[in-house]
Amino acid sequence: MDEMDEMDGPDGSGGEAESAARARRLAAWHGAERTLARGPAEERIAERLAALTTALTAARTADTAPYGGDGWVDIYGDGVVEELEQRVAGLLGMEAAAFFPTGTMAQQVALRCWAGRTGSPVVALHPLSHLEMHERDAYLTVSGLRAVRPTSEPRPPTPEEIRGLDEPFGTLALELPLRDAGFVLPEWDELVAAVAAARERDAVVHFDGARLWECTAYFGRELPEIAALADSVYVSFYKSLGGLSGAALAGPETLVAEARAWRHRYGGQLFQQWPVALAALDGLDRELPRLPSYVAHARVVAEALRTTFTAAGVGWSRVHPGVPHTHQFQVWLPYPAAVLDEAGVQLAEETRTVLFRRWREPGPAGLAMTELTVASSALEWTADDVTAAAGAFLARVRELMEAREATGIRGLTEVQGLTEVRGLTERDG
Repeated sequence: MDEMDEMDGPDGSGGEAESAARARRLAAWHGAERTLARGPAEERIAERLAALTTALTAARTADTAPYGGDGWVDIYGDGVVEELEQRVAGLLGMEAAAFFPTGTMAQQVALRCWAGRTGSPVVALHPLSHLEMHERDAYLTVSGLRAVRPTSEPRPPTPEEIRGLDEPFGTLALELPLRDAGFVLPEWDELVAAVAAARERDAVVHFDGARLWECTAYFGRELPEIAALADSVYVSFYKSLGGLSGAALAGPETLVAEARAWRHRYGGQLFQQWPVALAALDGLDRELPRLPSYVAHARVVAEALRTTFTAAGVGWSRVHPGVPHTHQFQVWLPYPAAVLDEAGVQLAEETRTVLFRRWREPGPAGLAMTELTVASSALEWTADDVTAAAGAFLARVRELMEAREATGIRGLTEVQGLTEVRGLTERDG
């Protein structure tokens, strides 16, 4: 359900060994009968087409057009793409919305437009925000903007930190939730106060709301009330909603009109986009109403994991946040990522159950982290099911660690470690 579910390198590519490892992972995940969420890379093309066709058939039965498939394909963003834009604007309570092929483009256009309108190229943002972590400094290199950072703490900035910035800024960009800090959100009153602090500094507010869809449960507010705090909001169609790709930028009509012009200049005026638009509409119909139930069940899963880790005597572990703010959260364990990856793939192959997917080592030495997503398939899991799966996972990890220690495997790359550990397991029967 997220970028980290299947990414082999900075550009998604790898060598021959990594390609083989990726094929093995996908086969194991695809064959799983039980999983907390289906990742975006796990479906075969024919399966994705069949799912989209099923959604079209259901919409046609409901007499919905052009979503039902009776409308014409779009040409440069008319037809079904316009329907999607209107739907998003209505859901967020905004005047208008523009479809973008990527969220990165939508964000850059939004910031560029606001810089022109405020006369300030300075953007206040968090160093863990998507703008900093996953867009290759586009706001700087493409649009000539500059960042100031209210805080470096792994949490949303406070009103005091925003108010206390020692230089002017034109736009405050807030990511809701802050993914790389653990999908964390501020309290509602804190968010309202943070926006007010930006207004006091004569700044506009832009929400990076790629995952705004699932924030309603935590805030206890509906989407229009949340979006109304900001001057513009970006939302994603493939994060959480299960779309193919794409995003929307919503805000005042005049801003969206300007954004459309910049979208064309940035190369985002695609000839036809109807498959992406249809998948997005299907996600809004199918997944959006279910997200609150995913958030509620994520808390059950998180508590079961924390209890299992403690009972198993894991030296250091962390479920973060302890009570998830959305249906996604982080899990940290004191083992190498390659070993954790291998344990997960082995269990998927043997038991057709997937609990965790990819692990990485972004923090202190000796610790690995994964992002866990709880979606529709997880609703069938009880707390006892999670406990059993986590216990089996830890047992396999310890077996692999013992084999690793016994042979003195050290200092390997992830792919080398995966290969060597798998070879040890196969030799040991």
